[in-house]
Formats: sequence, structure tokens, C-alpha cells
Amino acid sequence: MGETHTVEAIEALAEFHLVAPVNGSEILDDLRNPSPWWRAVHPHLAAARMASTESRLRRRLYELTARRDSLTALASAYPARPHRGAEASEVIEVVDSLDDVITLIEQASAECEQEMITCQPGGGRPPSELEQAVARDTALLARGVRMRTLYQHSARRHAPTQAYVDRVSPAGAEVRTMTDLFGRLIAFDRRVAFVPHPQRRGGAVVLRSPAAVAFLCDAFDRAWDHATPFCGSERTRVAVDDLRQAILRLLSRGLKDEVIARRLGISLRTCRKHIADLFQELNAESRFQAGYLAATRDLLRESAG
Repeated sequence: MGETHTVEAIEALAEFHLVAPVNGSEILDDLRNPSPWWRAVHPHLAAARMASTESRLRRRLYELTARRDSLTALASAYPARPHRGAEASEVIEVVDSLDDVITLIEQASAECEQEMITCQPGGGRPPSELEQAVARDTALLARGVRMRTLYQHSARRHAPTQAYVDRVSPAGAEVRTMTDLFGRLIAFDRRVAFVPHPQRRGGAVVLRSPAAVAFLCDAFDRAWDHATPFCGSERTRVAVDDLRQAILRLLSRGLKDEVIARRLGISLRTCRKHIADLFQELNAESRFQAGYLAATRDLLRESAG
């Protein structure tokens, strides 16, 4: 058995308390290889040591549960003790840390009883973020919470997003797409909403003002009514047509390729590929000519999606 296998075997045995280092063995061993000597431990003794570890864990878990119960009791009493200037802090909370944002979202998700809505502009989300969302969202759906999500059309060609939709849709999640979205939003029970921090990447502004949250949720509802369900090849063709209509409109306004791509949540390469195809279909040689030809052919109509 090689040295690597020996080390792995000792680590496995030590994990189950079946071996223990001999006291002072580091001194007796060869100075060029100062690893300890090991002795075998009877399984009954190993089991007793594991039981001791389990007892400490159970005691720690009991302490954490007691602390959580104390914090819950404190939270229920906190709103009943307003102080001067408390009104502003209760309705708006600026959170700089991404970890704190995640904690607040998980808390709001755990307390959600009726509906969660999300608006996710910018194309597909990172795979790691989507993987975390699957567990949270399926738990919500299992509790009977309605979940609606809006993406931009470009997310239809994002494989991780397609996989996410395939996993949550059978559980009852509703997903739609549209060309352009009004902004990033997560809202729970129309009671608390999260929007991006204006300066800190990963941060968020947490809104609890009934008027502000209602305004954002109404904006979401209006967008939802005009969005296209995320399913079926025919729906995907409709989404592509909407996307190209949007590119034509933005081209006619004189926007640069980079701005159009960012606005529509697609890559610059994809954007330029659509523009080249549009130029060819319109038989145009310039952006100005493309805009003119599109206008004369009534191709610049506003699209709801």
C-alpha cells in the first residue's frame, strides 16, 4: 500500500475514532518524517466517543433553538414599540452586504404564505444562483404559494434557465418572458419587496411601505399580462419576433449595438447577428436606411412583449 493510500486509510479510521495518535509519538518518530504513531481503538470505545460528540451537538442544537425562539419572541414585540424616527426605518431598509440580502430573502421566503413574484431582467441567471433557487422555490410551491417569474426573451436560449423552468414548472411555477422589463424585483405576499441597491453590487433596498410595494406589484401585473408563456417552440418563435421588433425600434432611435444588447439582455454577438439578418431582409446598407425601410413598411409598431 502506498503512502497516499495509507494516509487516506488512517484519516477514514480516525473519522470513526477507530485509531488515535500515541502520546509523544511525534518525538519518537524520525525527525525527517515527523508524523505521529497510531494505535487501534476498540469499537466500543469509539462508539462511546462518538456518542459524546453527538451529545455535545444535541446540546448546541438545543441552545441555538432556544436563542431562535427568543429572537422570534423579540421580533413579534419589536413593531409594538415604535420610537421617534422609526417610521422611515420600518418601510425602507438599505442593505449593502450580499450575504445579508440572501438572509433577508430566505426569511421572507420562509414567511411567505400566498404569492412570490420575481422580475429578472438581463437574460439568464448564473447556474449557481438558479440551483439555489430551485430548492427555495419548490419548497414555496409545496406550501401552496403561487410563484410567477418574468424573464426577458433572451433567457429562452439560456440552457441553465431552461433547465430551471423545466424543474419548477411541474411543481406549479408560472414563467413568462417579454422583450424588455421594467427592472429587477422580488416581492413576497405584496408585503415586502427587494430591489437592487443603486450603488452596491449585490446589495438591495428592502421596501415595506404598502404604497411602494403595491406600485411595484401593479407594474409587475401589467407586464405579466403582456408577456409570453415560457413553453413551446411556437411561443419561442413569437418571442424571437418580438425581440427583432425591439431591435428595429431601438435601431431607429439611433442606439448603439452595445446599448441595444444590454437593454434586451442579449450578448453583443447575438445582437449583431440579428441586426445583420434584419439588414439582409430589408435590403438595407445602413442603420438609417434600415430604420427608414422599417418605418415605411410599418415594422416599427410597438410590441406589448
